[in-house]
Amino acid sequence: MSGMSAIMGVMQSAARKASRNLLRDFGEVETLQVSRKGPADFVSRADRKAERTIHEELSRARPGYGFLMEEAGEIEGSDKSHRFIVDPLDGTTNFLHGIPHFAISIALEREIDGNPRELVAGMVYNPVTDDMWFAEKGRGAYINDGTRGGADRRLRPAQRTDFSDCIFATGVPFKGRPGHAKFLKELHKVMGTSAGVRRFGAASLDLAWTAAGRYDGFWERGLAPWDVAAGIVIAREAGLQVESLSGGNPEETGDIIVANETIFPMLEERVR
Repeated sequence: MSGMSAIMGVMQSAARKASRNLLRDFGEVETLQVSRKGPADFVSRADRKAERTIHEELSRARPGYGFLMEEAGEIEGSDKSHRFIVDPLDGTTNFLHGIPHFAISIALEREIDGNPRELVAGMVYNPVTDDMWFAEKGRGAYINDGTRGGADRRLRPAQRTDFSDCIFATGVPFKGRPGHAKFLKELHKVMGTSAGVRRFGAASLDLAWTAAGRYDGFWERGLAPWDVAAGIVIAREAGLQVESLSGGNPEETGDIIVANETIFPMLEERVR
């Protein structure tokens, strides 16, 4: 068992509450596909609504904590040593197209012994599959997938050592953003020597799935802190090597690479 702390219970409860409306809205999206205006406005409302719910729930449980959120941005709290990092809907484009692969992502940063705040807890929840991935610093990483009588199961990353047997996850730079040519070179190098590359469109789930051994590694550039903060804690606690492709902290640079210690240098050589 994970021996989940009170704060993790609070984070999971906030995510589950926000997920009820998201699931309802996701059902609506499928009927909106046929309308000419399209569901984009509707989805951005769903996104903001989920964020408000999470903010209200976390603020009630931990008044004074700061926030960094995708929609509302930075909200300073009276307690400068704690900050939640929230993505209410990671995988918006999937959601918009009726693809059931999206997540709520919540992380917590804490100042320890006067040092700058560091990531200490993270959870990623896919409401459609009811998969709850979570980790706290020093306690290991777990999944509760709603089966097995609600028991938490420890995450174990893949231990493959041969690059040609590995499957990797990545993200493609959005249109209008720089980096397409560079990305295609990286993709060519990885695809040419591995068992395959997947692009599922939600970085938080890519990190959780790598922690669970579904993928052997993950790399992406140009991500926001709320895309990766929770997944970083989960991947690290599962025992994976997590670094930035451009030096520094991946949650700050937005350039991330993750794999087990054997595969990591092989992946890094191809994408750095």
